[in-house]
Amino acid sequence: MITTITLNVAVDKAYVIEKLERGSVMRVQKCTNTAGGKGLNVAKVAHLCGEEVQAGGFVGGHAGAYVEDLLSSEGIPACFVHTKRETRSCINVLEADGTSTEFLEPGEPVSEAELIEFTEKFKKMVEQSSVITISGSVPKGVPVSYYGDLIRTTREAGKKVVLDTSGQLLKEAIKACPTLVKPNQDEIEDLLGIKVNNHKELLEGAKKIHQMGIPIVVVSLGAEGSLVVCEEGCFLGKPSKIKVVNTVGCGDSMTAAFAVGLSRGYSVRETLKYATAVSAANAMTMETGSFRQEDMENNLKLAMVMNDPEDH
Repeated sequence: MITTITLNVAVDKAYVIEKLERGSVMRVQKCTNTAGGKGLNVAKVAHLCGEEVQAGGFVGGHAGAYVEDLLSSEGIPACFVHTKRETRSCINVLEADGTSTEFLEPGEPVSEAELIEFTEKFKKMVEQSSVITISGSVPKGVPVSYYGDLIRTTREAGKKVVLDTSGQLLKEAIKACPTLVKPNQDEIEDLLGIKVNNHKELLEGAKKIHQMGIPIVVVSLGAEGSLVVCEEGCFLGKPSKIKVVNTVGCGDSMTAAFAVGLSRGYSVRETLKYATAVSAANAMTMETGSFRQEDMENNLKLAMVMNDPEDH
């Protein structure tokens, strides 16, 4: 089983409009609501990949109950701690020209008692799982050291753990040496205190993170694919050309696919090709954290994985 952890759950709303005009009344052409937060996107995609999944984290109030209903409708078991505060909402405004503008609410604070309850629940989830994913931000009340604590608990149980976060959370959590981290360029620059000017320097940054004791380092290049540094070597995954509909959730889809690969025992090379196809398929749909099976299968046939990324 793959367990996904989302401490800052949200109701994700996608608003489709013609053009965003500041100071005007905007009529939304279409609104799509989904269970959101990076880890829930991971859960939905891993479930679509055919894996047994459970989703853990914090939810509260009417919005939290709605999130649980949305997950239940997709066949994803929830293992949440219920808080006294309301779950947040996040809005993505999609314009006709493809421009995306996101409004992300902060998470309401959790209490010390709620955090302790989740910690105990997490230990039980680890026992049931082969892979744990930890994604996104945290609400107030959660210390920056907490992800590191979760990673250590997972590793002590002999399970694999995938981390996708940023800022001080990443700096603290990476000390616990998760199985896989997925930083972008900004996060590598912040983590290492460097400035990256090209793909070669980005690869060197990923190598430095790998040398910190991280078995697998994945770096997204957006439409150009992704870099991977691991014990097997360095690889570049390149997707096929696609018609992009909505890129929100592509990174989470890649995280999900890597978790699936780890759970199934794929090689890193095999997992990178699979993750490249899943991520591209997510970009071909309007719904966040979703893909059509036929899109993924077509992308998988055309996706490429190359050795020695410096040469490409």
